[in-house]
Amino acid sequence: MSAVLTDNLPLLADAPNGIKKLRELILELAVRGKLVPQDPSDEPASELLKRIAEEKARLVAQGKIKKQKPLAGVEEAALPFKLPEAWVWARLGEITNFGTTTKKDEIPDDAWVLDLEDIEKDTSRLLQKARFYERNSLSDKNSFAKGDVLYGKLRPYLNKILVAEDDGFCTTEILPFRCHGPFVAHYFMVALKSPYFLSYVNAKSYGMKMPRLGTEDGRQALFPLPPLAEQHRIVAKVDELMALCDRLEARQADADSAHFQLVQALLGSLTQASDAEDFAQSWQRLSKQFHTLFTTDSSIDALKQTLLQLAVMGKLLPQDSRDEPASELLKRVSEEKARLVAEGKLKKQKPLGDIAISDIPFDVPDNWAWSRIGEISLNTEYGLSEKTFDLQDGVPVLKMGDIQEGRVLLGGQMAVSKNTEGLPGLFLETEDLLYNRTNSAELVGKTGVFLGQAGEYSFASYLIRIRCLKELFSPLYLNISMNAPGFRETQINPHLKQQCGQANVNGTIMKNMLVSVPPLPEQHRIVAKVDQLMALCEQLKTRLNQALQVHEHLANALVEQAVA
Repeated sequence: MSAVLTDNLPLLADAPNGIKKLRELILELAVRGKLVPQDPSDEPASELLKRIAEEKARLVAQGKIKKQKPLAGVEEAALPFKLPEAWVWARLGEITNFGTTTKKDEIPDDAWVLDLEDIEKDTSRLLQKARFYERNSLSDKNSFAKGDVLYGKLRPYLNKILVAEDDGFCTTEILPFRCHGPFVAHYFMVALKSPYFLSYVNAKSYGMKMPRLGTEDGRQALFPLPPLAEQHRIVAKVDELMALCDRLEARQADADSAHFQLVQALLGSLTQASDAEDFAQSWQRLSKQFHTLFTTDSSIDALKQTLLQLAVMGKLLPQDSRDEPASELLKRVSEEKARLVAEGKLKKQKPLGDIAISDIPFDVPDNWAWSRIGEISLNTEYGLSEKTFDLQDGVPVLKMGDIQEGRVLLGGQMAVSKNTEGLPGLFLETEDLLYNRTNSAELVGKTGVFLGQAGEYSFASYLIRIRCLKELFSPLYLNISMNAPGFRETQINPHLKQQCGQANVNGTIMKNMLVSVPPLPEQHRIVAKVDQLMALCEQLKTRLNQALQVHEHLANALVEQAVA
């Protein structure tokens, strides 16, 4: 490998997708003649090409292969890149039997039968070696011999290519081939997996849903052919460098795992803080290590989740003894709802059960309380079930995909007519919450706050609107509560019911879910503090991504320099 790469290997490996790019670079350098030095004593590839042609003519004369139509000559102007002097460009169909297969009707029960699914994409690792009696497939099969190159022509971008370790049979979506003369099968595998060849087949593949490489396009492909001795040296060097990549990858995985465990342990220590003062001291110690701890998107996301949990545990800010206790606040919420019921402005709700001490997930400060969502909210409503359309003057309908990281994303929604039954009662007001009652198990229960204009948007039936008495309870604080990791762990996950790949946690269950309730002034202080800290996390992410981009640009420049 060139000195510029060996001198900068750590930089390349640590770049975004660095080891994957390093593997691609090794293959690209291999087919350009830049991976190992040339040896002037090697027989030139032009002589090898003559021997291949002679062997091909002999096989035709003996009737062992059919004479094929001659392929177009290789023109200088059409060459993809310059090769070393002892190399030659040849068409794949000129030097191999690519596309000429032998189908077999009779297959022994113990024969190896290879399907595309048996080959791992990109790595070409053989995942399983099944026998015919295990599959008993009725579809046509191509036969192959030990040492043949097996090329997966269906979805060729998956790079499923093997050298057969035994005789066997394969799906017709795999093309077995061999060179007509002496060749190193693993060099052909290296060349077919290289970015150069992959770029060619991606450009030539046909079919939208099931793209495949046509036989004639495969035969016409320009193939970089080195001297036979150099083919052996290239394969040995590729094996050596791929093993190095494996070690780098394993080391990186170990480092990532250790880093993740360290981050989790230190963030866990924050949630164990006894009070806000203890948290402030722990935070101060942790903040000095931000530059080494929070160096990945996942570690910053873990920090954000920890901050949400600390907020709802009363550990993010000190309490103010002058605040009205949450118990009094809950009385006022109950009285206001009773007044609205008496005035006919609110439906009377069924009483919810008392909260058992054993149901409380964690301790909260003395002036806090616990309550159920159905008690602290004004009302909860399911959304519209009508089909939506691309209407210019309709009412946009928010769906579950619009809830992302505690927010409701606006714009681009399909709509219903303004005359739809249920409107205007199912319009959203600013700071309404939307709770997703049906989704995959990991996403059901996600909640976001609507910050758009009142009376402009509605929402779909698998979402539930939660509306609060904003003058008595902060919907923004409730949104923090419902997005905290402890809420999912204790209030959503125990109720998951899956059917046909979908999970449902309905409105009745949701209304009974528990949330910690701070005094109202503290709710507002918590919301402001969380906003401030989330902005800090986003700044960390921005700086991280900028640094990664610089790292990636530098790595790409080194790669270009190595290939040029």
